[in-house]
Amino acid sequence: MRWWGEADEPAPAPDPAADPTSAAVGDPEQIRRRIVDAEHFVNQQASRLPTAAVVKARWLTDTLREILDTSANRPLDIHAVLLVRNTVEDFLPTTLRSYLNLEASMRDRPGPVPELLAQLDLLQEAASNILVAVRGQDRDALATQGNFLRTKFSGSDLDLP
Repeated sequence: MRWWGEADEPAPAPDPAADPTSAAVGDPEQIRRRIVDAEHFVNQQASRLPTAAVVKARWLTDTLREILDTSANRPLDIHAVLLVRNTVEDFLPTTLRSYLNLEASMRDRPGPVPELLAQLDLLQEAASNILVAVRGQDRDALATQGNFLRTKFSGSDLDLP
């Protein structure tokens, strides 16, 4: 006989990837490895990217690393973790790949360098704001910055004209 509330089987273990607060998603060392991967990508593509874009992308990865370095004394706010992770795993690589794909299809004329640099500037501004907010532990500023990044870099906003 089964009592009310009893399950026939134990509940499955939660999937760490589905929970944005899980250690796997917010593990600073895992995110640091992703930053190194992004730096390697930038270095590998340096001959195809404008010099200013390489400098800006590396400055961005340095800022992201600096954000993670603030977690040495205290755990990072989940908003900061998600913003850093999304920037290094999505926003930065998508921006660079979009430019490289477009540049490859425009062999007889230069790619849209001003647009690429403007997007990298926006990412840098966002990362700098995150760093300031993390250092000041300003949760509202982190949430606002997260909303800005999601709005700015979702979907067709990354499509270069």
